[in-house]
Amino acid sequence: MLIDNKSIAIVGGGPAGLTLARLLQLKGADVKVYERDFNKNARVQGSPLDMHEDSGLEAIRKAGLLDEFKKSFRPGADRALIVNEKAEIFFSDHETKPEEDFGYEHFRPEIDRGPLRNMLLDSLQPETVVWDSHFTSMEPQDEGWILHFKNGTSAYADLVIAGDGANSKIRPYLTDIKPVYSGVIMLEGNVSKQEAPHIDALVKGGKIMAFGNSQNILLGQKGNGDIGFYASFKADENWPTASGLNFSDNTQMLKWFKTEYSEWSSVWEELFENAVTPFIPRLIYYMPFDQTWETRPNLTLIGDAAHVMPPFAGEGANMAMLDALELSEHLTDNHYNTLCEAISSYEQKMRERAAIATRESLENGERMHSETALATMIEFFTTHPD
Repeated sequence: MLIDNKSIAIVGGGPAGLTLARLLQLKGADVKVYERDFNKNARVQGSPLDMHEDSGLEAIRKAGLLDEFKKSFRPGADRALIVNEKAEIFFSDHETKPEEDFGYEHFRPEIDRGPLRNMLLDSLQPETVVWDSHFTSMEPQDEGWILHFKNGTSAYADLVIAGDGANSKIRPYLTDIKPVYSGVIMLEGNVSKQEAPHIDALVKGGKIMAFGNSQNILLGQKGNGDIGFYASFKADENWPTASGLNFSDNTQMLKWFKTEYSEWSSVWEELFENAVTPFIPRLIYYMPFDQTWETRPNLTLIGDAAHVMPPFAGEGANMAMLDALELSEHLTDNHYNTLCEAISSYEQKMRERAAIATRESLENGERMHSETALATMIEFFTTHPD
């Protein structure tokens, strides 16, 4: 096997990095995951993820974790409402969505990020994850790399795999191609169901997509009852600073919402009035469709480090976990003569399918932020009930 007697460093303990570590350990590889979080409880995990049959779920299946996944996913969390800015319901599949199960092509079970991460962490060998390892730099040594971390420690690896997200610090060692701003900002908030009773009564454990005036509010209920939400709108790339907003001030954020979403019902105001602060402005980026780079035998990318995925098609985590699956198969496939050949084949296929998924997601984003978004999304959901 090409990675026999090779030490592998995966930088980043997200779904992609942890899935890859699990898959490689099943093949007997020597793997460490370097994660900047102080420990597994250091960060509040974000909105739920829906797993797709031929990507995220396939990776989970190949990792031997489907039975564990079934214990943690949330039946019914994929049910959706489409409403207008007045919170009037135009589409609901709460009563009509067919019963689906694993193996069904269009089944997209939802799981909170925390339980997914814990499931993957628990599947790894002891001490695989090296916590409090915030990557700062690396330089070549022998045939591999010496990695340096913010806490003053260093580590050697024959092969480095960057799974450190959209703002990857490792990507520049491989390519200088930078992400492109999509024109959309998603302002993220989180509120307890007790603080948003009207929205809680409306969402019923599922998700809501609200469209009006070329703006969106997208939200979903987490396993603990909290409601994660995004106010999604088009704005200049410098909006977070140019707006002058204090994202830790609920009063100011409520005033902003009432001004900028002036045609929207007051029912939405409880989200902004009672959200846990700070709000987080997330600028949506994507990678050029034709990106390429020269393959190296000791360095490659997975997930958002390779292809920042806009969130408008639910493909981000799924593409990242498929990266992990495909890279693990390439690295352990005796068909390839060298690591460089195996990595090159993986990267070419990864870039091709990522470009397709990115284009689809951007097209969905344009539809969702158009003047006809409500009608367009209703038509889509009624003609594509699966």
